[in-house]
Amino acid sequence: MAVTGGVISWIGEDDLGRAEFPDAQIVDLEGAFVAPAFVDAHVHVTALGLSIIGLDLSDVTSRAQCLARLTAYAREHADEVIWGHGWDESRWPDRHPLTTADLDAAAPGRAVYLTRIDVHSAAASTALRQQVPGLTGATGFHPEEPLAAAAHHLLRAYARDALSAKGRATARRAALDTAASLGLVSVHECGGPEIGGLEDFRELLATEHGVQVTGYWGEAARDPDHARELMASTGAAGLAGDLFVDGALGSRTAWLQEPYHDAPHTCGTRHLDAETVEAHLDSCTQAGITAGFHVIGDAAVAQVLDALERVAARHGIPAVARCGHRLEHLEMISAAQAEQLGRLGVIASVQPAFDALWGGPDGMYADRLGVDRGTQLNPLALLASQGVPLAFGSDAPVAPMNPWVTVRAAAHHRTASSSVSVRAAFGAATRGGWRAQGIHDGVTGTLIPGAIASYAIWETGDLTINTSQPGVQRWSTDPRSRVPALPDLSDATAGLPKCLQTVHRGKVIHG
Repeated sequence: MAVTGGVISWIGEDDLGRAEFPDAQIVDLEGAFVAPAFVDAHVHVTALGLSIIGLDLSDVTSRAQCLARLTAYAREHADEVIWGHGWDESRWPDRHPLTTADLDAAAPGRAVYLTRIDVHSAAASTALRQQVPGLTGATGFHPEEPLAAAAHHLLRAYARDALSAKGRATARRAALDTAASLGLVSVHECGGPEIGGLEDFRELLATEHGVQVTGYWGEAARDPDHARELMASTGAAGLAGDLFVDGALGSRTAWLQEPYHDAPHTCGTRHLDAETVEAHLDSCTQAGITAGFHVIGDAAVAQVLDALERVAARHGIPAVARCGHRLEHLEMISAAQAEQLGRLGVIASVQPAFDALWGGPDGMYADRLGVDRGTQLNPLALLASQGVPLAFGSDAPVAPMNPWVTVRAAAHHRTASSSVSVRAAFGAATRGGWRAQGIHDGVTGTLIPGAIASYAIWETGDLTINTSQPGVQRWSTDPRSRVPALPDLSDATAGLPKCLQTVHRGKVIHG
């Protein structure tokens, strides 16, 4: 492969390449694997960075271990607010979330904010709760249990304001450095008023780093002029990402049509009504702006799809499709709804690692929804079969940012009928991310002449052709077949490829 001026200029046999480019700088990769670089279609950069440089609780396996780690961190750090992330009680023996009393005992007198892994609820100490105006009267408040809904948004905003500009910058750089080290050259930041705030969003978009950041702002537009104003004032690429229609299943705030299996008194939380959803889609469609929502529960999905149909009837399917509207997460969806999305050209920005974390008959989804409903989530094959464009992301820090984790999870779904091939998964984690941000040139995200030179070099094991037809495997490794070999991800206990170098637009950004 020859690269000239940040663009792939030639691919072919070694001897021909040396003859064609006699004065080129030659890099012998000694058998390493070269592939298009990854794109993460859903991240929260600063929050990820805070978990990298701060209190990461994503691997704790019990309440005692979680609180011991908090105690140790509090002893060594004088943060105004201790900001931690990642606890998941569904994987603990007692399966009960952290309480206010737990945090008060582990870090006496300290202001502590610990988000659950899905970031739709958080445990908080008394010292922090007492500092937040209006907290006790907000929806989702409980004196001992984690806070959700409006109460959590108030709490998060207060904790966020306690972070210094230097601390935010350090966190952002740590997250972007990590992305580059994992073969990622582009990430889609899903920001919004309730997530990181406008100041952090603008700071991130202004950050100079080799990893490209495309920002989506989750705030509802009232009319086309308001949509254009929001785009101008934020610098966003679209009014999409985490504009919350509902919450998350783990926190029991995803909005369901039928009650939770393990909490039959509730169907979750609706954050946006039907009128607001339709006004946002209509405004963005008229303005030619990408719109989108965070939707997880089936009731939330139905509300958005109903609005999409009304907007398409009003302005025409081509007007809707050319905006590249996108739905984040989209975990509960029927075959008829998938057909709707395919017909309207709506992009599914999904996170296959959610299934690896919480899927299967014994996972958190089954706890929350029962086995029948809980094993039908994240139906990747269904979406692909209906022509819904897929873009894969991690939702980091919610799930691991490593894109090979994402590809493996998609190809080895806990519900086998929902899996896609490794090749399709790799495409959704590379080309899919570029398409989701509006790049439709047909070459970006590939390694062909004319494409931007954005690739990663990997140390990996055997490469295989992934196909359901064993006979094809015997001949399709021939380069003339144009069927790419990819790392073998079938063994869940085996290590994943290790990134040796990441290159974006011809410049080395890692390694």
